Amino acid sequence: MNEQSLKTAITELELTKHMELSSIPNISLYMDQLTTLFDQNLSHKKRHPEDKLLTKTMINNYTKNKLLKPAEKKKYTRDHIILMVLLYELKQISSMDDIEALFSMIPAQEDPQYLDALYQTYLDCDDQLLADFPAEVQSIFSAVKEKTTPSISGEWLNEEDIEKTNTLLTALLLFQTGVHYKRLGEKIIDELLK
Repeated sequence: MNEQSLKTAITELELTKHMELSSIPNISLYMDQLTTLFDQNLSHKKRHPEDKLLTKTMINNYTKNKLLKPAEKKKYTRDHIILMVLLYELKQISSMDDIEALFSMIPAQEDPQYLDALYQTYLDCDDQLLADFPAEVQSIFSAVKEKTTPSISGEWLNEEDIEKTNTLLTALLLFQTGVHYKRLGEKIIDELLK
């Protein structure tokens, strides 16, 4: 992997593409309509084309585990949809217990606009963080190249092996960075629940 292919990979992820509030209908949806909405708005988040974003079983399990209120007459409200989008994002890195703890911090509100405001703030902050993401990844890639070239290159490694090693180390450090953020998120949850 070189710098250009790394930039291309970041662009292909479409990280700034979200299910915007304007895409979430103000009317309640049946389960099939809900899964279609997710497929239409979040399919770019799939790692593999055959991956499922949201299934009936997932929705039923979220309700059974009290992460979601039961559907109202088999229909899911705008609040349900917002919570399911957040659930989808969180379950990729968090345990269901941690997600339940986070959702328990949502106040039992009278204001029907609360989740809209929370979700919009979440999207705005995520966009702000993503503005720095390419530079942060580039910094990791540059540090790897700087450290590996003198320490790993030698007569026993050719250019292709050095590039593979740089790619390996970049991926390892990206995962490790994710672990650091995850652990801090867990610590925050643990402190708030004391």
